[in-house]
Amino acid sequence: MWLDKSQPAVDRQMIGLHQLACHVPAEVVGMNLAQDEEERSVALRLLEIGFLPGESVRVIAHGFPGHDPLAVRVGHTTFALRSHEAALVQVRPT
Repeated sequence: MWLDKSQPAVDRQMIGLHQLACHVPAEVVGMNLAQDEEERSVALRLLEIGFLPGESVRVIAHGFPGHDPLAVRVGHTTFALRSHEAALVQVRPT
């Protein structure tokens, strides 16, 4: 599901995965619209590895210093994502 910036007010609780605080449970809602071919490639890879709408997700750690990369658990698998990659994933805290 690709999201348009003009979503109804009901979706305003959505945030980018990079904005999710550590250990806060959330649900993947979809992906932001990719701005270029590189972002489309990253978004496709994220979908392929499990960042699908409805999947549970949480940030379990931030890198030091600068909070990059993020350790993210989606389902039962943990991945390291750069902040700009995590920003493509839209989540809703649960």
